Amino acid sequence: MSELTIANNKKLVLVAGRSHPELANEVAANLGIDLLPTDAYDFANGEIFVRFDESVRGTDVFVLQSHTQPLNKWIMEQLLMVDALKRASAKRITVVTPFYGYARQDKKHTGREPISARLMADLFKTAGANRLMAVDLHTSQIQGFFDGPVDHLFALPILADHVSKRSDLDRVTVISPDAGRVRVAERWTDILGAPLAILHKRRDPRVPNEAKVLEVVGDVRDRVCVIVDDMIDTGGTIVKAAEALFENGAADVIVTATHGVLSAPAAERLQNSRISEVVVTNTLPIPPECQFEKLKVLSIAPLVARAISEVFGEGSVTRLFEL
Repeated sequence: MSELTIANNKKLVLVAGRSHPELANEVAANLGIDLLPTDAYDFANGEIFVRFDESVRGTDVFVLQSHTQPLNKWIMEQLLMVDALKRASAKRITVVTPFYGYARQDKKHTGREPISARLMADLFKTAGANRLMAVDLHTSQIQGFFDGPVDHLFALPILADHVSKRSDLDRVTVISPDAGRVRVAERWTDILGAPLAILHKRRDPRVPNEAKVLEVVGDVRDRVCVIVDDMIDTGGTIVKAAEALFENGAADVIVTATHGVLSAPAAERLQNSRISEVVVTNTLPIPPECQFEKLKVLSIAPLVARAISEVFGEGSVTRLFEL
C-alpha cells in the first residue's frame, strides 16, 4: 500500500491582529467560532512579537487585520502573523484586509515614485499568503498585483440598502465623485433605479488630500444626491463636491463611503457642512474623537463572514454580489 487515505477533516481558523478587535469579534460571532488565542505585544523598541497558543497544522487560516492608524505597525503585525502561520504548517493562509493599506498608491503619477499597492501584495505573498481578501479596493487593478486568488468584496449592497430605506428613490440621483468611480456608480444606479451624474475634478498629485471640483455633469436640480466613494480621509474633497452640487440646485446631499478613514479635521468639516448624512462601514475603527452627529456606521462583518464561509467551503464569492 503506497498511500494513506483519511476522511476530509478541513478546519477553519480565524486569527486577528490588534488593530480592530470589535470587527474581528463580530466576524467570529457571525461564523459561529472563536478567534484563535494569540499572544501579541510590543517590545520596548517597538518590535512586535506574535505567537499562536494552539496548533494550526493543516488548517485553513484567515488572518484578519484592518490597516488603521498606526497603519505601518498593523501591516507589519499582519505580515508577522502570516509568517508564523506558514512556519507552523498551516495548509492555506488567506489575508483578510477590510481596508487595504496603500491602495491609493496604485500607479506612478510622475517619475521616481513607488507603486506601493503592488509592494503590499508582494510582501504578503513573500510572507506566505496563498489568498487575499479585501473590501472595496481603491481600484480594481490592485487585484492583479497579488500572485494568487483575490476575493474583492463590495459594500455596495449594505450601503445601498440603507439609502433606499431612508430616501425617496424617485428623487435620488447617484453621484460619481470622479471619472474613476463611474463604473461603481453605475452599479448603484442599477440597484436604486436612479439616474447618474458625474463630478469632474482635477487633483494636483503633489498636494495630497486636495481636489478642485470643476463642474457637475448631469441634472441634479431639486434632487437628493447620493455621493458614492470608496473612502473619506480628511473630508475636504467630499465637502467641496457637496458644495458644487448645492450650487447646481441639489435639494439634499448624502455621502456614502466604504472606508471611514476620517483623518483630522474630517469630523469637523463634515459636521459643519450642508451634507445631511455620512454613511460608512466599520472596515476601520472609528475612535470617539472622529465620530459626529451626522455619521452613520454600518457593519461589514456579516459580509466578510459570508465570504470567508464561501472560500472555506469552496463556494462562490461572486454570487454574493450578483444583481
